[in-house]
Amino acid sequence: MIIDSSQDGAPAGLPAVAGSVYRVPEPGTVEAEFTGVDGTLVQRRWVEAAVAVRFERLAPVAGFPVVPGRRWGPGWWWSATTGRHVMHGSQAMCMQLMVLDRDPHVVGLSARPVRLIWRDPDSGRVLTWVPQLFARYADGGALLADCPAATAPAAGRAERAGAVLEAACAAVGFTYRRLVPPETVVAANVRWLAGYRHPRHRDAGGLEQAVLEAFAAPRPLMAGAAAAGEVLTALPVLYHALWSGRLACDLTRPLGEHTLVTPGPAAGGGKRREQQES
Repeated sequence: MIIDSSQDGAPAGLPAVAGSVYRVPEPGTVEAEFTGVDGTLVQRRWVEAAVAVRFERLAPVAGFPVVPGRRWGPGWWWSATTGRHVMHGSQAMCMQLMVLDRDPHVVGLSARPVRLIWRDPDSGRVLTWVPQLFARYADGGALLADCPAATAPAAGRAERAGAVLEAACAAVGFTYRRLVPPETVVAANVRWLAGYRHPRHRDAGGLEQAVLEAFAAPRPLMAGAAAAGEVLTALPVLYHALWSGRLACDLTRPLGEHTLVTPGPAAGGGKRREQQES
């Protein structure tokens, strides 16, 4: 019997275990299941699949459930990193997609691309878990992640699955994490800047260079926008530059006209866009 505990609201799953130390299977015994290029399910040893499979290019191996009465359902996020849509199943997951999409080290993103399967050392049962997100980094490393809606640490089934995924990922040079939701102000600022992530905003009105030059030295946001040209045309260019890292500001404070804007860490050209071919 395979028990899949990755589905929201599923009554069955990994058994809750008291304490925080668990016996985990050897990484070489963990299996990976994913959707092949022809749409069929493929199962391989995890340590082999992690090296050979480009999980950032795969479709979800499991769908996102629609829960009656919940105000938020599955949706799609257009990624500035890949130029493609990534599916999400919750507000918390969508927020983490925004954060990863803005990370200059991330070059690939996908949702639920792999199911990990293992035999529990304690019960002998075959168990599974589908992490919600996969991110590929420019150095070849990768992140498997879940996106809880709260900052509380994992417990029960999620905690035990996390221990297995952490060990399996470490064995292949990947990382597994439960991504903590950003603080309210940071989340609001990132969400606002994400609205200007599309490349069409980079040089709107031909003002890209003027905007960057206006903030060659630290300057209040609105003063710099006015110095660059017509404000309503300059602001989208400015917000895109803040999204891409060519300009920077303190996102822990509300974004407004007096926000101090400085040259960013990616002032030379912004986040590298890595278009992945299917």
